Amino acid sequence: MLSGCQPNQSKPLARYQHAIEGSYAGDISRDGKYSVVSSIHHGISVWDLTNNTRLYDWAQEQNSSDNLVLAIDISDNASHVVTANRENFALWNLSNGKSEGYWQVRESNIRDIALSNNGNFILIGKSNATVVHVAVDTGRRLEFLGHTEKINSVDMLPNGRVAMSGGNDFIAYVWDSESGQIIYQFNHTSRVSKVALDHLGRYAFSADSMKAAHIWDLKTGKLITTLQGTKRHEVFSSVRFSPDGKTLITGAATKKVSVWDVKTGKRRAHWFVTPKEAKRPTGAVVYSIAFSDNGTILTESSSGYAESWPMPK
Repeated sequence: MLSGCQPNQSKPLARYQHAIEGSYAGDISRDGKYSVVSSIHHGISVWDLTNNTRLYDWAQEQNSSDNLVLAIDISDNASHVVTANRENFALWNLSNGKSEGYWQVRESNIRDIALSNNGNFILIGKSNATVVHVAVDTGRRLEFLGHTEKINSVDMLPNGRVAMSGGNDFIAYVWDSESGQIIYQFNHTSRVSKVALDHLGRYAFSADSMKAAHIWDLKTGKLITTLQGTKRHEVFSSVRFSPDGKTLITGAATKKVSVWDVKTGKRRAHWFVTPKEAKRPTGAVVYSIAFSDNGTILTESSSGYAESWPMPK
């Protein structure tokens, strides 16, 4: 007889299908009002989560029916969206649905992307170990060359002034996007798979492929806590800090959503998002998580579902 840890919440409060056969990427705005999803049938679709209506359908390439968008980021103030495949990225205005620019990268592939408020700055992590910070209005490009191996994850504060990046060189850097100077260096014992910055500039998060996940004080660079009870296969795919700074929510590539106490690093609750319907058991990657204003937690996953969950007390 086998027994195991059961999830705290087994069923969502609500579930909406945003992609019929699953999705390649997705992001939820920090206020929980919008979701942008990349899928095979709709290309890039933009959803109003307050009433679950599709607002826009976007195409990454005007002359291509294929959609291979693998990275999406909505600005913190939900004014703009950046979408990227391996070779190019596009900037979109979320209020009117129109494109504001389309660019191709040189030399190597895009691994991750981040966007500042009002679409002013775009951060691109690349497979050749460089991170590029682009000022959209002026075209100014700053290349951060601190890493020695390919980039896995990038993030940026809403004003675009502070960036964070993590790569296969076992290091996460926090750095100044105007000068390229390193502010903090966080060392890991394996490749850094996920980095994230709290939108209010209080915390930084870094996690590696060997189950180490840390929360850092962004003002001092000191370690606040290490998440407890993480497992090697629990590779984090999404991270969000609560508005009050007391709670961290993570999504993983194993369908798992976890709620953590920022001070202690203890897991308060966990559950699993709904996988894609299939004859055989399937997994799901939790692409994005957000706190909604009605006290629930929203998730968007590779199964093509947006789901609402009760916030644990």
